[in-house]
Amino acid sequence: MLNFSNITVRLGGSTILEGAAAALPPGARVGLIGRNGAGKSTLMKVVAGMLEPDDGSVDLPKGARLGYIAQEAPAGEASPLETVLAADVERANLLVEAETNEDPHRVAEIHERLNMIDAHSAPARAAKILIGLGFDETAQQQPMDSFSGGWRMRVALGALLFSQPDMLLLDEPSNHLDLEATLWLENFLRSYQATILIVSHERDLLNNVVDHILHLQHGKTTLYPGGYDAFEKQRAERQAQQESARQKQIAQRDKLQSYVDRWGAKAHSAKQAQSRVKALARMEPIAAAIDDPSLSFHFPSPAELKPPLITLDNAAVGYGDNIILSKLNLRLDPDDRTALLGRNGNGKTTLARLLASQLEPKEGEINKSGKLTVGYFTQYQVEELDTEDTPLEHMTRLMKDAKPGAVRAQLGRFGFSGDKATIKVGKLSGGERARLALALITRDAPHLLILDEPTNHLDVDAREALVHALNEYNGAVIMVSHDRHMLELTADRLVMVDSGRAKEFAGTLNDYTDFVLGKNQDDKTEGKSSGGNRKEERRQAAERRKQLGQVRKDLKAAEKDMEMYSITVSAIDKAMFDPSSAEEQLAGYTMTELMKLRAEMQDKLEKAEAKWMEATETLEAESENA
Repeated sequence: MLNFSNITVRLGGSTILEGAAAALPPGARVGLIGRNGAGKSTLMKVVAGMLEPDDGSVDLPKGARLGYIAQEAPAGEASPLETVLAADVERANLLVEAETNEDPHRVAEIHERLNMIDAHSAPARAAKILIGLGFDETAQQQPMDSFSGGWRMRVALGALLFSQPDMLLLDEPSNHLDLEATLWLENFLRSYQATILIVSHERDLLNNVVDHILHLQHGKTTLYPGGYDAFEKQRAERQAQQESARQKQIAQRDKLQSYVDRWGAKAHSAKQAQSRVKALARMEPIAAAIDDPSLSFHFPSPAELKPPLITLDNAAVGYGDNIILSKLNLRLDPDDRTALLGRNGNGKTTLARLLASQLEPKEGEINKSGKLTVGYFTQYQVEELDTEDTPLEHMTRLMKDAKPGAVRAQLGRFGFSGDKATIKVGKLSGGERARLALALITRDAPHLLILDEPTNHLDVDAREALVHALNEYNGAVIMVSHDRHMLELTADRLVMVDSGRAKEFAGTLNDYTDFVLGKNQDDKTEGKSSGGNRKEERRQAAERRKQLGQVRKDLKAAEKDMEMYSITVSAIDKAMFDPSSAEEQLAGYTMTELMKLRAEMQDKLEKAEAKWMEATETLEAESENA
């Protein structure tokens, strides 16, 4: 069992964690979630013993082995296979001692222990983990220094999994993984027999792997049973209860204050009034359960173009004399939502750059609509933002001829309204920088969005907002992402990039998952499966997106109506209870008029609630069928 209590951490004058506490059951598989900057990584470091809290304590089972990935990626001349094998420190030490110790009794003990820990199968187990993480046999033997930082972090993850700690601490392990490796990791963790504490923003992983959600908010933690979907339902219920309690408290405060205002100066009631003043002072205000209003994505819709947007005719693309992809025959239409599948290194980004006009075909042809504009998002754009400039300065530079109002409007679509637009980029979170990069690339309302891993810096709520924005966007979309939830809800066309080719994958994303995990080895590329009429399927998917976009708009409108009518009903109740405290617009109403008006508002509130419920059920049904 892992217990931590009253964990408080202050860094740089700011309180990151304040009284965080939880008791995790033995063998629990816990997803640690929270908004970007909430302190998830800080709490993980405290649990791992890498950071001393200002207050509080962490209690671990005696002798428990913790496994946590350090920030530094492994390097050197050792190969990935050697690096992973070295993670089993006991095995490595025993093998060295077996070679050097001359005492036959001790050597016998060593070999007995090696058999007990199944040391002889270790190379096969290590190789299997590395294959799952994307390293073929050749790559497993290359020196670590020959790999990029992202691939070396994969080796670090492999070493951690191979060491089989009693308590596995994972901080966003899929950040350096492609979809295929993410699917393998999820499958591996499902069968891992130990306590797991994992920071992740992958909704599917949180639903399929964990059995508890630890929600970190405002420096404190709350433990919920179940996966992420169960957490969302429980959180929504808590928020509804909290808002109801807040409204009741407001009414109670108003009632107490009204009594004080009316009778406080009267001698015969001064004591009663004074007691109500004390009650008001003791009443702790209940916070409003509202989500961050700055969490916003809204892509401007482009002007219509006739199909096709782009066609590739037997094209080839690469770098220098090296051809990466060849025999490319693809067509993109204005309503296409395409996901590029395949392991990192197979050419997904190369294909994306060809479609974005950053690369020219070395063979064959590429034809584009003359008026086509493309918005291309990559992680490099997030990293290359000038930290000393503000979002407003970035956008103004790119929209040179635009009026200030138009510049502000584009920033506002992505949550940078008011003062938020003038904060230096260096003070923005990773998720906020990603939103800014998306705002910059869509300033001209592009007809085609190409998004290469857009969710890496986004938390779960921000990813959901991005999904909604993409479904409301009227242009074409091409995505490279390891977030299966986003792909399931936004992509209706799958293109597999593998072995120097790019071909349609005729199955569903679930079929592709089975294919990657070896559950179904049938070839699902174009022409080898009963995939049906893909063009008709894409047309139906586009129509479904359009309908769901309207449902989401109806949902938002119903939420606004519910809020407005609830406020009005509360104001009427207040005026009926104490006419002298009635708000200006209700002053002068008779009791009969107030009762009639309340009935009308209550009726409208119930109708708005019915619309909200209908829209919610429609979206939930669509999510279940996705």
